[in-house]
Amino acid sequence: MTAPDELASVRYLVDDVQAAADFYTAHLGFTLRTSAGSAFADVVRGPLRLLLSGPASSGARATPDPAVPGRNRIHLMVDDLDAEIARLRAAGLTFTGDVVTGPGGSQILLTDPAGNLIELFQPATAPGR
Repeated sequence: MTAPDELASVRYLVDDVQAAADFYTAHLGFTLRTSAGSAFADVVRGPLRLLLSGPASSGARATPDPAVPGRNRIHLMVDDLDAEIARLRAAGLTFTGDVVTGPGGSQILLTDPAGNLIELFQPATAPGR
């Protein structure tokens, strides 16, 4: 496992810590690192440590209550976006829109159980590779 000082941490506010931890570990390849019941959990995928803060956590109490989740999102790279979409749809997950393709690659947005955004991204293949 990666040492704490080698991880980039992002905090997501969630209304159900267990549901969020289950979502990230079951569907997106994260590993549960710490669980403090309904207050807090953190999950890790590579160098990303995702802090899942429930309403009772100090991180949630320090933040004004937003009307809706922000437009910020974590960005997860995948090798085969179509296969990943098919796998997640088969698991009963839905996406917020369709695949968007640009010069850098293709992406689609997914939400966690609290409405936080996750971007699944497949980079474009460079010509000649």
